[in-house]
Amino acid sequence: MLSIAGSRSSPITDPKAEIGSATPQKRCLRSDSARIGKTRIPSTPLPVQTSPLKRKSPRICVNDSPNSPLKVIEKSFTNSSKSPVKKRLSDCFLDKPAWDPSDVEQLCAVKEALHVSTAPTALVCREDEQNKILLFCRECVELEKAGSLYVCGCPGTGKSLSMEKVKEDIVNWATEAGIQPPDTLSINCTTLTNASEIFSKIVGRTQTQSKAKGSKLPLQDLRYLYSQKQHLPGTRMVLIIADELDYLITKDRAVLHDLFMLTTMPFSRCILIGIANAIDLADRFLPKLQSLNCKPMVITFRAYSKDQIITILKQRLMALPYTVFQPQALELCARKVAAASGDMRKALSICRSAIEMLEAEVRDSFSKLNLPSVESDDHQRSASCGILPKPDNNIVRVDHVAIALSKAYRSPVVDTIQSLPQHQQIILCSAVKLFRGGKKDATVGELNKFYMDVCKSTLIPPVGIVEFSSMCRVLGDQGILKLGQSREDKLQRVALKIDEAVVSFALQEVRFFRSCLQ
Repeated sequence: MLSIAGSRSSPITDPKAEIGSATPQKRCLRSDSARIGKTRIPSTPLPVQTSPLKRKSPRICVNDSPNSPLKVIEKSFTNSSKSPVKKRLSDCFLDKPAWDPSDVEQLCAVKEALHVSTAPTALVCREDEQNKILLFCRECVELEKAGSLYVCGCPGTGKSLSMEKVKEDIVNWATEAGIQPPDTLSINCTTLTNASEIFSKIVGRTQTQSKAKGSKLPLQDLRYLYSQKQHLPGTRMVLIIADELDYLITKDRAVLHDLFMLTTMPFSRCILIGIANAIDLADRFLPKLQSLNCKPMVITFRAYSKDQIITILKQRLMALPYTVFQPQALELCARKVAAASGDMRKALSICRSAIEMLEAEVRDSFSKLNLPSVESDDHQRSASCGILPKPDNNIVRVDHVAIALSKAYRSPVVDTIQSLPQHQQIILCSAVKLFRGGKKDATVGELNKFYMDVCKSTLIPPVGIVEFSSMCRVLGDQGILKLGQSREDKLQRVALKIDEAVVSFALQEVRFFRSCLQ
C-alpha cells in the first residue's frame, strides 16, 4: 500500500511541504493578496484556494467615486426625463435640474417669467373675485340693464389682471350662449389730460353704434343718448372699465359723480366698473348715489398671504424646465412681502433683484478664472476638457433674497451702516465676529485684535490704536456702538447697541464683507 501510494503523482509529496501549504490556505481567506505571492501556487489550482472576494482595480475604484471626472461628465449630460410629480415646496424642486445663470437664453427666460408685465397663463388665488365680477357682467348683459361696480384693494393684489381675465370670459360666455357680447372700453385714468376727457372717450365708442345729438359737451351727448330709447337694432351694451379711478377725483367731485350717474339713466346701456386702491371711495366721494339708492356694488381684493404668494411664484416658474430658487428663498420672500404689504409686484421685483445678484456672482467667478495665474490656467485646461464641475449653488439662495429684501425695505440703520467709511464698517464686522459667541461687551483692545485680523485677511492696511479709538467714538455718537468710561482707550468697554443681525444684514450687501461674516 505504501509503494502504491508513493508511486502516485501528487502535487505535495513532502510532509513538511504539506504542513507549510496548509497554513497559507487558511491565511488566504483573511489576509490580502500580497501574502499569497510568498507561497508556492500549484500548477493545478485547488478549489479551496479560490477566494470569493475580488479586488477591484484602482481604475475602477477611481471611477466609482462621485467626484471623478467621468461622474461629473455623466451628471452634466444626464437627461432628466422623469415624469413630474406634485410634491410639497421643499421637494418640488428636486424634479428639475438646476439652471445655468451663465446661459443667456435661460437668464432671459427666467427674467421674463418673473416680470410684472408678463401675464400669467392662469390667474390663481383670485378665483372668487373673478366669479363675482363675471356674474355681475353676465346679469347686466342678459337683462340688458345698466349697472355699476367698484373694485378696490391694495396695490399689487391682482385687480387689473382679474379684469383682463373677466373681459375674455365674458366674450367667450356670450359667444357660447348666442348673446351679443358687450363692446368693451378700457380706460386708464392716469393717461387722461383732464378728468372730463373720459366722457369724450365714451362718446367716441358709443357714436360708432348710434348717432348722438351734436353738442360741444360730451357729457350732454351721453345724457341725451341714454335718456331716449334705442331704436337701432343690434345696439350692444358698453362695458366701461376705468382703472385708477381715484385720478378722476376733483374738488367738487362732479366728474366722478356724473360718471356713475350715467348708469342710472332710464335707457342707459352702460356697464361701469371702476378700479382703485381706496376701499371707502364710494362712501366718501359718492354720497349722493347712496341717497338715490344707486350705490355701486363693491368687491374688495385683499392683500396676498404668504401661501398665495408662494403659489403664484411657483405657477410662474412651473413652465421652466429647471430649478431657479431654493424653496427656503421663495418662502423668505413670500413671508416678508406678505407681512409688509402683500403686494405681488413687490415680490416679483425682489425675485428679479435676487436673480441679478446671482448673475453678478457668477460673472465674478468667471472673471476670476480668466486671471493670469497658475490656478486659473488649470481651471481653463479643465474647462477645455469638459470636466470643469459647475457650482452646486447655481440657484438663487436665501442670502440673495435677503439682500434683495434689504434693498426693497430699507431702514435708516441699514442705510447708515452701508454709508459708513470702509474702516468703520470693518470695525462693525469685527464686533459681530467678537460678540458672536455670546459675549455682550469687550474692551477696545480686544476689538482691535479682531480688527487687525480682518484687515490682515483682506490685505487692507490697518489704522493705529489712536485712530481706531477715535472711529469707535464716532460709531458711539451715531448710536451703533456703546462705549464706557476709562482712563486708557484700550480698556474702554465697548458693546453693540443694535442687533448683530442688523449689522450682518447691512454688511452682507457689500460684497467685500460676505466672506468675512461667514
